[in-house]
Amino acid sequence: MQRPNEGEYAPYYNTYISKVPEGNIIDLLTQQIDSVKDTFKNISEEKSLFKYAPDKWTIRQVLGHVNDGEHIFPYRALQFSRNDKNILFGFDQNEYVKESNFNNVKLADLLNEFILAREANIVMFKNFAEEMWTHRGTVSKNEVTVRALPYIMCGHVTHHLNVIKEKYL
Repeated sequence: MQRPNEGEYAPYYNTYISKVPEGNIIDLLTQQIDSVKDTFKNISEEKSLFKYAPDKWTIRQVLGHVNDGEHIFPYRALQFSRNDKNILFGFDQNEYVKESNFNNVKLADLLNEFILAREANIVMFKNFAEEMWTHRGTVSKNEVTVRALPYIMCGHVTHHLNVIKEKYL
């Protein structure tokens, strides 16, 4: 599958898609599981409650937010792959984290949730028929193709892994 072109997603998502290297997106999503494991494997439960500034998320909250993306973006892909034309609304990531219980969830459980969700998403994506990838839907008044969504997911995770490494560790 080829990379999505501009116009297949809201300009905001270029922040994420630009972080995705060349290659098969299914392979990249699969490889990213090990990158996530490696990033979080040496973080203690105590350290996982660290935030680098008062108004920033803890490490657990960052991983919880990544998990939210692992549920929301594939749902969009599923809906649009089925040619469902119902318009979806966006989500306020800050409100989602604020209303979450991430700081009371063990880091190991958050990591396991990521792995299981990602593995399920990969199986779903691997079984999409070719024509499903070009289906379009609307989220928050912006059109997106099914093909763009795994790229957004991959870049979203890369973005947050970089933040963890640069600001938290």
